[in-house]
Amino acid sequence: MSDIRPIVRLAARGDGISDDGRYVPLAAVGDNVDFSSDPPLILPGPHHAKPACAHYPACGGCQMQHMDDAAYGDFVADRLGRVVALPADVRPLALSPPRSRRRASLKALKRGGKLMLGFHSEGTHALIDIVDCPVLAPELMALLAPLRQLLKARLKDGQGAGIALTLSDAGVDVLLANVSADGLAAIEALTDFAAAHDLARLSVEGPGGIDTLVERRTPTLRMGGVDVALPVAPFLQATREGEAALVAAVLEAVGEAKRVADLFCGLGTFALPLSQSASVLAVDAAGPAVMALGVAARRAGRRVDVQHRDLFRRPLEGKEVAGLDAVVFDPPRAGAEAQAKALAASAVPVVVAVSCNPNTFGRDAKILMEVGYRLTTLWPVAQFRWSSHVELVARFERG
Repeated sequence: MSDIRPIVRLAARGDGISDDGRYVPLAAVGDNVDFSSDPPLILPGPHHAKPACAHYPACGGCQMQHMDDAAYGDFVADRLGRVVALPADVRPLALSPPRSRRRASLKALKRGGKLMLGFHSEGTHALIDIVDCPVLAPELMALLAPLRQLLKARLKDGQGAGIALTLSDAGVDVLLANVSADGLAAIEALTDFAAAHDLARLSVEGPGGIDTLVERRTPTLRMGGVDVALPVAPFLQATREGEAALVAAVLEAVGEAKRVADLFCGLGTFALPLSQSASVLAVDAAGPAVMALGVAARRAGRRVDVQHRDLFRRPLEGKEVAGLDAVVFDPPRAGAEAQAKALAASAVPVVVAVSCNPNTFGRDAKILMEVGYRLTTLWPVAQFRWSSHVELVARFERG
């Protein structure tokens, strides 16, 4: 006897959910599932798509290549609507294109004389040896084959290594972890590799910390018209397109504010564009990033006051936020509960939240809304294409 049910929505990690509540991995909304088969058989619907990657779904980087962009956009809206009441003004989803990821963290492992290089399967330590990755920028993808040859020669059998790749405006910045740079032969091999592949910088990380072996050009990114020198393996937005969408949303949300705080500012993704028309207090606990932002702002003559501070332990509050026209906060995935509570106790007229985790955003938004802030506009951004990772910008106004 057949038991065919439709997929009506998606779970937070992209699994399909049937109309009777059963979870079906790799099913899209509009598919039907024959549960009388073992395993259940997916009957593709109008939004089911052929995966773009040969390693899907084994590789843990993408969860949603089995659906088209329209279905993915509906997933984003549904997920956001489950954590906060959506305002009337929700902007169209900004979706980064394939092959646009400008930073990546990969793993390598040499075993039995063979070198595997790629990403871990989701929820496991199994390493997926990738041949092609349709999310990586071509400049990063082009380095994977040469890195295989380098690491196969440099690693001992059974040894693993970490690889952090960052595509800067000056070229690729590479950080290798657990790769020896001891001795002349090792140093020459690494410096020759950097020259052969025109790397901007090559560094190694070991028990004693990070050592930059080659810096042929200073890796930089241009933010708000200012070139910022990047620390080794910096945090930056995953794609240029995603960064541009987030910056445009923040600038619109802040409006004509003249005194602005940018909390969890990092390298100045928002502080520097904001500083074109406002004075900015930029605060973060990441010392190298804050230092790089401060140097860049001073050289450009921008009105950015930089402060090194742990906002989880010491949120900006009281007199520190008095007189500000707007506050932007962009915390990590854990959110900013303490900072949200401090802002809720303030009189700041506009708060702009940037979030990479809808769940913690929902918690922090509730803190603001319980004291009278109104969520007026929401900008969803998906720069981690084909993943369940969703980002957003939200404008809150004092009621």
